[in-house]
Amino acid sequence: MPPIPISPQAWQLLLVLGLSFLLGLEREGRKAKAGHYIFGGVRTFPLIGLLGYSVALLAGSQVLPVMLGFLGVAAFLAISYWHKITQVGEAGVTTEISGLVTYVLGSLVAGGWYWLATALVVLSMLLLELKAGLENLADRIPSAEILTLTKFLLLTAVVLPLVPNRSFTEFGINPFRLWLVVVAVSGLSYVSYLLQWRLGEKVTLTSSALLGGLYSSTLVAVILARRSKELAGGVSYAAAVLLASSVMYVRVLVLLELFQPTLALMLVVPLLGLAAVGGGASALWLWLASRHESRPSSPRAAVNPLELSTAFLFAAVFLVLTVGTRWVVGVWGEAGVYALSFLAGAVDVDPYVMSLSQQAGESVVVSTAARAVLLALSGNQVAKGIYALALGHRPMGRAALVALLLLAAAGLLPLVWL
Repeated sequence: MPPIPISPQAWQLLLVLGLSFLLGLEREGRKAKAGHYIFGGVRTFPLIGLLGYSVALLAGSQVLPVMLGFLGVAAFLAISYWHKITQVGEAGVTTEISGLVTYVLGSLVAGGWYWLATALVVLSMLLLELKAGLENLADRIPSAEILTLTKFLLLTAVVLPLVPNRSFTEFGINPFRLWLVVVAVSGLSYVSYLLQWRLGEKVTLTSSALLGGLYSSTLVAVILARRSKELAGGVSYAAAVLLASSVMYVRVLVLLELFQPTLALMLVVPLLGLAAVGGGASALWLWLASRHESRPSSPRAAVNPLELSTAFLFAAVFLVLTVGTRWVVGVWGEAGVYALSFLAGAVDVDPYVMSLSQQAGESVVVSTAARAVLLALSGNQVAKGIYALALGHRPMGRAALVALLLLAAAGLLPLVWL
């Protein structure tokens, strides 16, 4: 006997029934704990879902009947909410909103949006079950952090798509690519910043250096140098600066992979090799220093990388370096790029490296850009060594300068075969 075919509507009914039952089950459990009137449960929610499905199925391509049904359910839920207010006083609207979601999921299934209906229910369940944790977020996250993240989302999700994606002037300035670089660099730094902020007092000197290298190794060098001077810190601070400076190579490689994979492929061995050498030496150094020194403090970065002033400054520096690089190439050729690389790296390595990644293969030959990146990174290591010597406790400053000079010299070795 051939199998009996099952109607597509039967599968849709089962899906609506199952998804709406889950929402009703969650609300039923909440109602049992509340001790007062709460609308709906394991029977009411499936009925609302089936109502939404039936109305949408009968309406076909017409939207008006579905909207009228939605308004009818909303009116009924409003009456229920008023009844709850009269009994309880203050009351939330979570259950009533869940009822509207249930009606909508029935309509979605009738329209064939199975994935969207399922995702809607799963996300609703997560939001309902994580109530306590979500409500405590406001207490755990400072309002300044929320405001900064909101500004970042505004500039990323709202403004970025509106920025023209084409080149202007003879220097090939592309506003979209420029701001996309700012978003990528700031976002990567912000992840490290949030991890340090979230860990709080659990951050050790080693983890602070590791996370700080993803954030800004230059800033870490300045902060650790100042702290070593305040506390007469020893060479463990210098070892932490070396560790952060080694992580910088990984951060640069990630950014290059995002924006210029060809350049990243050419530099993957040198950058990972330098990160391994510097990281291994700093780990051994930290272990040896811990045997002779008391546990030092581990300061965290004090500057939020998603502050708008920081982002706009990065964009301005990136723009100036992009124009400057193109101009130098036109006037002095490769020699000018190499000289500019060492100097620019000493000021701020990220915007210069990213400007090179945008020009590699266009105004700058890829091999030239690869050598320029290594020169910029070595220049940055030398600059951090000077900062440590000038700002830090004398033994720490001397040790950091020597270590970073050696790392800078090691960073020049790949120039032999590139």
